[in-house]
Amino acid sequence: MMRQRVLDLLFLIGVVVKGIDGLVELIGGAALLILSPQAIQHLAFRLTAEELAEDPNDFLANLIVRGATHLAPQAAGFLAAYLLLHGVIKLAIVLALLRGSRRIYPWAIGALALFLIFQVYELFVSPSVMIVVLTVLDALIIALTWREWHEGRTLRETARGTIDWVLRRSV
Repeated sequence: MMRQRVLDLLFLIGVVVKGIDGLVELIGGAALLILSPQAIQHLAFRLTAEELAEDPNDFLANLIVRGATHLAPQAAGFLAAYLLLHGVIKLAIVLALLRGSRRIYPWAIGALALFLIFQVYELFVSPSVMIVVLTVLDALIIALTWREWHEGRTLRETARGTIDWVLRRSV
């Protein structure tokens, strides 16, 4: 029972994270369409300047600056399209799950599996720790989604039971 509840909680957290990630990807994709690579570099430097002044080794701030610095104009279009598509699909999956549809589970698994295949390809082309982490997390989300689909529950049912369980344990 405890193992099931923990997996349910991980699934719910994963859905929330995917929704936030989808929104961030939409914003990033739109920014790539609207702004020039130079404007993105300038924005990245402005957004991270204070953090890098405090901690020059800050991982996330350095990742943002490095990504903006290495953004080639010819790659910006592809990256924008990828981020927009990825963001729209993730948000559509999350919204369908929130509406209570169980039919979305196979579609979610399929879409995430396609993105996972692309990430594995990226691991071979340009390996990075970030791609490894994202790939492992996406594989975990696929496995948890598969589990939920086979349990035959909607997101609401899982959330209701899990929230009740968390509240009872915290009292």
